[in-house]
Amino acid sequence: MEDGAARETERWEGYVDWRNRPAVRDRHGGMLAASFVLVVEVLENLAFLANASNLVTYLMDFMHYSPSQSATTVTNFMGTAFLLALLGGFLSDAFFTTYAIYLISAFIEFLGLVILTIQARTPSLMPLGCTKGAGAVACEPVSGAKKAMLFAGLYLTALGVGGIKGSLPSHGAEQFDEHSPRGRKGRSTFFNYFVFCLSCGALIAVTFAVWVEDNKGWQWGFGISTIAILLSIPVFVAGSMLYRNKVPTGSPLTTIAKVVLAAAFARRGGAQSASNGAVIDRAPSPTGSTDMKEYCKPGDICVADAEAATEPSQELVFLNRAVLWQPRCGALSCTVQEVEDVKIVLMVLPIFFSTIMLNCCLAQLSTFSVEQAATMDTRVGGLKVPPASLPVFPVTFIILLAPVYDHVIIPFARRATGSEMGITHLQRIGTGLVLSIVAMAVAAVVEVKRKNVASNAGMLDATAPLPITFFWIAFQYLFLGSADLFTLAGLLEFFFSEAPARMRSLATSLSWASLALGYYLSSVLVTVVNSATGRGGRRAWLQGEKLNHYHLERFYWVMCVLSTLNYLFFLFWAIQYKYRNAGVIKS
Repeated sequence: MEDGAARETERWEGYVDWRNRPAVRDRHGGMLAASFVLVVEVLENLAFLANASNLVTYLMDFMHYSPSQSATTVTNFMGTAFLLALLGGFLSDAFFTTYAIYLISAFIEFLGLVILTIQARTPSLMPLGCTKGAGAVACEPVSGAKKAMLFAGLYLTALGVGGIKGSLPSHGAEQFDEHSPRGRKGRSTFFNYFVFCLSCGALIAVTFAVWVEDNKGWQWGFGISTIAILLSIPVFVAGSMLYRNKVPTGSPLTTIAKVVLAAAFARRGGAQSASNGAVIDRAPSPTGSTDMKEYCKPGDICVADAEAATEPSQELVFLNRAVLWQPRCGALSCTVQEVEDVKIVLMVLPIFFSTIMLNCCLAQLSTFSVEQAATMDTRVGGLKVPPASLPVFPVTFIILLAPVYDHVIIPFARRATGSEMGITHLQRIGTGLVLSIVAMAVAAVVEVKRKNVASNAGMLDATAPLPITFFWIAFQYLFLGSADLFTLAGLLEFFFSEAPARMRSLATSLSWASLALGYYLSSVLVTVVNSATGRGGRRAWLQGEKLNHYHLERFYWVMCVLSTLNYLFFLFWAIQYKYRNAGVIKS
């Protein structure tokens, strides 16, 4: 009996190993297991960005799409890939483990890249070659079966990328024990280094892979991506003996729908559930902080969730009817835990919405910022930097800043505040939002300087590079790169740690969905600005053949103002937010 009890305490409750046996504490999980995930992220993001960062060039030069068609195709491809992370997260929570979803998704992405590689190296599968220029016959864009092959390859790749983004961060974070300070600190370090490894893959993609595509051919570029994602599979599998995998608990959407419907249909005169007066409350700082000790009063029971409570919290009280007044339909019967889970989902949504504007700013790095730099002197010594490699600035800065943040800034903040976290998730996200405001203001000032140089040199209509170095653009890249580090790592950890256990992969996927919606919002803003400023026969701010005739600086100021309003929206909700995982049961 004693041996059986000892074995029971050694197991990770709710987790299994790769063979579906109970996971054991001294054998599964920890930083070593998460390290395999970090290496896989380098390869996975290299495979994705090696193509995405330069795909516009491929579609224009080899598929004969117009610039607008190419830009729309790339935006749709990237947006779809990030939105499909929600599907990957949902399947990980509901039916499969994150382990299984990663392997399935990596194989799907591999198939998509194989199709693109075969098409790129087989002339008969490509559109007929043509000569571009004045007087030349218009090039026919790809069509028919060749177009179907192109889009099959792209969207199989997008489906695979979505599944990976929706499962891999959660799989790594699940390796840490959230009930111990060491485990929570390890999880925070994991998310910091996840963004670090993501940037390492991006750095290789926008330098080496882009150079190969431009100089050796796109069949080699797609080949690099194919090899990278193929290598990621054995690397991931190599950690199988160490992983602990969360057991799926069914569809989180079913729980959400049940609670909402129960609250809507519950009658005020219905039978009220029995209660012993234990009510779940929340604290203003995350689990493990010394603030918790001050927040817990005598007679309170400090817990990590709502399981011990018999009455729901006082936030979003309209949902309390789902448990306090039991509906007649047994299928709509809800527990306190289920009601609290749905409340958390609803309360994190405003934080999610407030990050979309930041990602809209980040979208400028792959659009107007690249076009600005393309008009400037991009030489570094004897080397000419291709425009598609300009994201090297933010990713390099993230690579340098991430270890400093984790090993210098966070320990200092912990000592200064006396808290386990040092800097809370929402403080990190807020810092990123402030940096995005600064970045847009800097971008506007730099654009004024660039246009002044073009005007003074009489080169407003010239095609030659302007006599100003593209390093001026680096300032906005650095600020946005810093914003991305603070916000993405903070957002991933915030959604994972705050979400109910049964919804963590889906909630973490909201970080990628925010990125997708940011790209879409960028396109919408450009359309709206041009429509508003092009009335009455006036030239729209962002139209024309020459960037020097755009009013891009005004657009950046609009982005700056919108980002400021967005930050105020974030601040309103962040001040009111109380952390779920610092719950306190009031007796």
